[in-house]
Amino acid sequence: MQFLDRLEQERGCSPNTIRAYRVDLCQFFDFLISNGRISGYGADWQPDSIDPLIIRSYLAELFKAKRRSSIARKLSSLRSFFAFLEKLGLAKGNPAAEVSTPRLKKYVPIHLTVDQAFRLLGVPERDSVLGLRDAAILEILYSCGLRVSEVSGLDIDSVDFDGRIVRVLGKGNKERLVPIGRQAVKVLRQYLEASERLRQKNVSGTKRRPLFVNYKGGRLTPRSIARIIKKYALECGLSTEISPHAMRHTFATHMLDGGADLRAVQELLGHESLSTTQKYTHLTLDRLMEVYDKAHPRSE
Repeated sequence: MQFLDRLEQERGCSPNTIRAYRVDLCQFFDFLISNGRISGYGADWQPDSIDPLIIRSYLAELFKAKRRSSIARKLSSLRSFFAFLEKLGLAKGNPAAEVSTPRLKKYVPIHLTVDQAFRLLGVPERDSVLGLRDAAILEILYSCGLRVSEVSGLDIDSVDFDGRIVRVLGKGNKERLVPIGRQAVKVLRQYLEASERLRQKNVSGTKRRPLFVNYKGGRLTPRSIARIIKKYALECGLSTEISPHAMRHTFATHMLDGGADLRAVQELLGHESLSTTQKYTHLTLDRLMEVYDKAHPRSE
């Protein structure tokens, strides 16, 4: 689809983002087909036959099964799609732009306390290759605050062990440099030394050498990393909702608690907008208020 090609070429969207747009548009066209608006995917259709009422009906159907955040994203996909058609002169207007975005509930990121984070980091057994790998994954998530897709995409040469810097390819293929802690470097070195024989199993032919590999020597997927985090969270009695993204939230919260500048944390996380990073300040302000109420004689 020309629209998806444009997203990749002009906006530099990641494969995951392109996939999400494709799913959103297919779901919308499935709705149009099931309601007799068009006869099929290959059929000619008139963009101007789609009005805000049709889009509201589509969103109303989604409300039965989807979260508000998912619906907001799907509406955003339709707005981008119709804006593209309008730009090409294939549509006279953008009906999705006339539909209000559903109000989202205030989202408070899940994060661990320092004690919980340290407990989780100590769970993997380090007497096996895969145990060392899992320990290294947990260390790098907590030390660097990376997205799970970024961790999966790391190669061995992404890490400057002596300089303690990780070169990360983030959203929109934008590269950033993130410091890494000494403890994480130590565990990574141990893992790389132990996993050399395992890596020889990978006969994919690619010149890239993935940092984190599965038992066959191939690159570990984001889904596998998420399963690993959940497994260890359960083992040490933490919530089932602990995910790689919760580790990212934990990194940001602990950095701000430790006095890090908000803009520095924004850069480390790879956020384009400061407002995305500011959601973590609510957590630290709550903690400051708690300390104040306990410590100040006139707090009551």
